[in-house]
Amino acid sequence: MTATAASARSAAGPVYPILIAISLCHMLNDVMQSLLSALYPMLRTAFQLDYWHIGLLTLAFQGTASLLQPVIGMATDRKPMPMSLPVASLCTFVGVMGLAFAPSYAGVLIGAMAVGFGSAIFHPESSRVARLASGGRFGLAQSVFQVGGNFGQSLGPLLAAFVVLPLGRPSVAIFGGLAVISAFVLARVGQWYRGAMVARVRKATDRSLPLPRRRVVLALVILTFLVFTKNIYMASMSSYYTFYLIDTFQVSVPTAQVMLFLFLGSVAAGTVLGGAVSDRWGPMTVIWISILGVLPFTLALPHVGLVGSGVLSVLIGLILASAFSAIVVFAQELVPGRVGMVAGIFFGLSFGMGGIAAAGLGVLADHHGIRFVYLICSALPALGLLTILLPSRKEFIEGA
Repeated sequence: MTATAASARSAAGPVYPILIAISLCHMLNDVMQSLLSALYPMLRTAFQLDYWHIGLLTLAFQGTASLLQPVIGMATDRKPMPMSLPVASLCTFVGVMGLAFAPSYAGVLIGAMAVGFGSAIFHPESSRVARLASGGRFGLAQSVFQVGGNFGQSLGPLLAAFVVLPLGRPSVAIFGGLAVISAFVLARVGQWYRGAMVARVRKATDRSLPLPRRRVVLALVILTFLVFTKNIYMASMSSYYTFYLIDTFQVSVPTAQVMLFLFLGSVAAGTVLGGAVSDRWGPMTVIWISILGVLPFTLALPHVGLVGSGVLSVLIGLILASAFSAIVVFAQELVPGRVGMVAGIFFGLSFGMGGIAAAGLGVLADHHGIRFVYLICSALPALGLLTILLPSRKEFIEGA
């Protein structure tokens, strides 16, 4: 596709083939990432791990992605790197091989870090591709991109339950083929991306802030904190929900993995719903609905039975995830022309802080039990009331 064609299609509306391709690669990327947390019960038995070891694995993956993503995002804001996308998939391939064949816990840690490195390269540039291909429907584009990752994360527990558990840890290497497929697709996306960037350089990008700098900085801090609290809760679910179900209800590991799949699947559905609502009624509407809607369900989760846990986890995932695309789009409006930086902060920094929190939750679980962790996390969404400090749409209009 030529630069002119790319520009014309973008002006006419979303470039769906590119959005679907980048979403598919996000799915493949996150399938392999989610296999790590889905492997936790197996790794715990194989290496005789405590809960803090599990938390450290999450930290190794999320921490690597956290430290590198903002740096990579700011670098690619200055100089986009279209062909870094397939390189990201190849890094993930190396990490997956480590998870499959590492003979020790230390080797698994290194594999987790390699997967995190691939994630750090992938997210800033792929988020920029999604915005370039949006045709102005930024919420929809961000949701299509993000839902691929959410769906990939939801598949991890099922693949672990029905493939990895029966065949053993080396079978994880099978999924390394997904990274190779992703690299080929991303190479083609990179070609389109390069053409689209050539078309964009002919137009001056307005990077002036829509609000006073102090107001923008405060808003970005609040948005980062909102994503941080959401990621802590997500980390508690993805890292420890299976253990909570096994310890509390004595279910089998495959049953616990299916329950985790239901939660992660609802996260994917909530992401799509939130993006559509954001384009129609604005990001702030979605953020408020997500905050006010999820709190009663998180508070109730530690106090219900197995069926109730399944129902509530689906509702929590649906509502909690609805705000993520809206938060990212809102942040992109606050700092025009810094798509990579925004992606680095919200996909990387806050994600990594969630990994640090996961390690801390593991220590709490070792000392006070896994149920105590869920009692603490149930109140986290209440911190979302800080949304009241964010600038309103009226302030954007008056500042323009």
